[in-house]
Amino acid sequence: MKHWIFFFTAVLYSALPHQSSSQEDYKGNWLLRGDFHFGATIPEYQLSNQYVDNFIYSGEISFQKQLYGRSFWEQLYKYPVVGVTAAYSSLGNRDIFGHEIALYGFFQTHLINKSKFQLNSQFGLGLGWATKHFDVNENYLNVAVGSGLNIHFNYKMGASYFLTERTGINLGLSFSHFSNANMAEPNLGINTFTLYTGVNRFLKPPKAVTSHEIEKHKDKNEFAFIYAAGGKHTRALQSTIYFTSSVSAEYKRHLSYKFRIGGGLDLFYDSSTKTEMSLPGKPTYHPENDFRTGIHFSQEIAFDKFSFILQEGHYFLLTNKVDNRQFYNRGIVRYKINDHLLVHISMKSHLHILDYPEFGMGYYF
Repeated sequence: MKHWIFFFTAVLYSALPHQSSSQEDYKGNWLLRGDFHFGATIPEYQLSNQYVDNFIYSGEISFQKQLYGRSFWEQLYKYPVVGVTAAYSSLGNRDIFGHEIALYGFFQTHLINKSKFQLNSQFGLGLGWATKHFDVNENYLNVAVGSGLNIHFNYKMGASYFLTERTGINLGLSFSHFSNANMAEPNLGINTFTLYTGVNRFLKPPKAVTSHEIEKHKDKNEFAFIYAAGGKHTRALQSTIYFTSSVSAEYKRHLSYKFRIGGGLDLFYDSSTKTEMSLPGKPTYHPENDFRTGIHFSQEIAFDKFSFILQEGHYFLLTNKVDNRQFYNRGIVRYKINDHLLVHISMKSHLHILDYPEFGMGYYF
């Protein structure tokens, strides 16, 4: 552990700005932040957790910007923070799971935002690289991670206290999920829960926030038609990636600038169905089993052109014959290019079991 602390301290010290003329080259409310984590894996699958033999240690360096009100959206969210984090973490067993190197973007909102004290909620999403993953000959015990490249999700709840105008200390709790979104098998994934502490520092004195006169929101309706495509592996350790796609018709009611609710209809296509239904104990396959239809309810949180959407769906008419699951979920990150075109990245799942990722494009009005 002392090697982790030494490495983390050295990197952070060298990266922090010292008094020099080059400091004036930085613009805006930019901060450099460093955190050290200590914790454990969260039990989910006994098959992988039985090989965990150590605590979790990780170090993070973040480059972030404190938004100060260039648009009314920043004021609505109490002047949030956006940024990117580079992380290096152990995974509970150096010989089997190795380490993770991650790079992810994040969006941090302030639940409390005072001059010296902040209580923060932060969501992050990006990519991670596993130094060790499943190999049928050399690392068959690693049933948690099936590929080098993976998806990294992080959530933090923490506080910052500023000792001076520019320097603060951090303390909080962090949850991370690390898996490959079912793009390779096995894919049980690794969940970690850690306590973190660290420091952050503005690269130059922060700007005062700007206030806007915000017009009262007017409720409105929104309709969208979206096509998405992706790929998945089966649960049989096959190397084949099977094509998936979906068509959706959505309705949203804008209840406020931030929040929208709605619902919609979905048509799914999954080319892995025939392979999965060929296993013993499965019903007889028919070509129409490649398709599923469903209806969903959705909640959307918006920040300007970006939004995060949760959908809870139920199959009907063409149902899921592979494992007879009745309900599905989707998490979506969406960006509206202009007044009518949108793109998004989604992850379809059945409760906590990931199914496949998709990239979608659509038209809305």
